[in-house]
Amino acid sequence: MELTDWYIIDDVEQLDTPALVVYPDRVKYNIELVKTIINDLDRLRPHVKTHKSAEVTRLMLQAGITKFKCATIAEAEMLGMCKALDVLLAYQPTGPKLQRFINLINAYPQTSFSCLVDNAATAKLIAGEAVANNILINIYIDLNIGMNRTGILAEQAFELYKQCADLRGIHLMGLHAYDGHIHDSDYKLRELRSEESMLPLYDLMEKIAQQGLKAPVLISGGSPTYPIMANKPDLECSPGTFVYWDRGYQLAFAEQPFQTAALIIARVISLPDDGRICIDIGHKSVSAENDITKRIYFLNAPELVFIGQSEEHLIADAGINHTYKVGNVLYGLPYHICPTIALYERAITIEDHRIMGEWKNIARDRKLTI
Repeated sequence: MELTDWYIIDDVEQLDTPALVVYPDRVKYNIELVKTIINDLDRLRPHVKTHKSAEVTRLMLQAGITKFKCATIAEAEMLGMCKALDVLLAYQPTGPKLQRFINLINAYPQTSFSCLVDNAATAKLIAGEAVANNILINIYIDLNIGMNRTGILAEQAFELYKQCADLRGIHLMGLHAYDGHIHDSDYKLRELRSEESMLPLYDLMEKIAQQGLKAPVLISGGSPTYPIMANKPDLECSPGTFVYWDRGYQLAFAEQPFQTAALIIARVISLPDDGRICIDIGHKSVSAENDITKRIYFLNAPELVFIGQSEEHLIADAGINHTYKVGNVLYGLPYHICPTIALYERAITIEDHRIMGEWKNIARDRKLTI
């Protein structure tokens, strides 16, 4: 049971708003909890897209986690800087990104990097560049199991698997199957949909085995299906949101008792007319892809009804005869933390209800050095 005042910051008046704050003790709790859900730590490959922070990465490394997943070259470089042992760039590098990926491999030799491929032409291109640069590039074949975003259908992937296995310059590691389309609140329904989405993949793996080819490493699942995937043997899991959690997942996935660990601190900045208040949280301060009612939830003002938002302002109906005043501090829990983090260059750390320091979200940038 969470204490009702866990989020209160005693010296909050020192914070300009809007401000992103994180609570390290809760982050550490989430890292320890995610480890207990899986039977083998070597099967855990957290996605760093949520936190984008070297400090959080180091906490995971200290907890014994050595494998990671990321979506950008900058995130991959951050992991290299932290001396992560195994990093999957869950993206198919094309154009200049391929050369940047090669530069990354050369710059951080202590880290084993890999990337995704979903077609023969790109596989041949990557293989050719690897040979030209006298390196070996690890790849995973990206499968589309329902996300309909990238990847080749499992039913069509066997020929690509064989081709990649024979190409000089690349080392075929396995298969990647992201199931981000499965996020039903009902656990049983989520479990059923997850199993259905994996059936073509199981058929592909059986075909690979029958042909005497090397058994692939399989990477699948995000935070919504993590407890389901964790129960499957010989499969790596890549949850990401667990480290900070958010309002959306808190409401949807009650079976996962992670603690919300990142908030947006805001202030009331105007009282435009009876019943309405204006808060300094705009599109630039919190992820705005959801309906206005599902962007932020104020822990100390749950009754507010949001009626408008622009780049720097959030308008709320507080009711006639409300008691809000200009300057009142609000503690906001984002519905979607991952894109919200990308809006802030730093997170202020809170310990024992006081401001203690900051964590830079360095991988929010598209380029660090490479």
